[in-house]
Amino acid sequence: MNGPRILVIDGNVAEIRARQVAALGYDSGTGYARVLHRLDPSLRVDIVTAADGAALLPGAALESYDGVTMTGSALNIYNGGVPVTRQIELAKAVFAAGVPFFGSCWGLQVAVTAAGGEVRANPRGREFGFARRILLSDAGRQHAIFAGKPVVFEAPTIHRDEIASLPAGATALAVNDFGIQAASFDHGRGTFWGVQYHPEYDYIDIAAAAERYGQTLVTEGMFSDLAALQAFAGELRNLQAHPSDWGLLWKHGLGPAMRSEALRLLEIRNWLQVSVLQHAAQKQ
Repeated sequence: MNGPRILVIDGNVAEIRARQVAALGYDSGTGYARVLHRLDPSLRVDIVTAADGAALLPGAALESYDGVTMTGSALNIYNGGVPVTRQIELAKAVFAAGVPFFGSCWGLQVAVTAAGGEVRANPRGREFGFARRILLSDAGRQHAIFAGKPVVFEAPTIHRDEIASLPAGATALAVNDFGIQAASFDHGRGTFWGVQYHPEYDYIDIAAAAERYGQTLVTEGMFSDLAALQAFAGELRNLQAHPSDWGLLWKHGLGPAMRSEALRLLEIRNWLQVSVLQHAAQKQ
């Protein structure tokens, strides 16, 4: 029996996707689809490269999906341009269609913008590698997205922007020293759950991103030099191969939410089980 149908909106332009494929063998959209299938092999997943203007699959309408996710991206909302505005307009269409919507990092920023909030360059600088000391708000502790999650946790992250203001009626579900880390809100006919970090990322995704950004991270002070960056990437590749390596887990300060894949992916799993399955059942 086929499971719910999910649309993955890949937030990157073709050039970045090509660099991801060269480094990892897959791009952000394909990586997200793999994680969704890891959580539920029955899902029917389509990917759209909206930044490049790709349309939905022939004959597909947003209303035919049971959930929509949006990946991270190297783009910035405030720089504007057609690849950005295309995705904001698609997000507005998702809200109008009333399909459950989930976003990681860029996905959160696009959804917030589409619903009337504001995104800006983070005055604190870039948050890279692991988001530290993410703290659930009182609302976050009660929200289904975080059911089973520790109250304080770490998560994979790569971003230099922040939510300056949430849309009207939105709720901040988690914060840390870099700002809002999770939010939920209703807009139009739709409901959105989103996080500023990347629950879908494996260690190898962070390692590849470090290598892709390279000298930029050194210039920003994230690493003392390229050798330190390569050492960091190497340690994360070792964690990918040996996720229970206690020495590396301790060195990088990674608690239960990173040591356990089930806990790391929990926000996406909860969205699938609560929002997507309910939406699919209502259509039957």
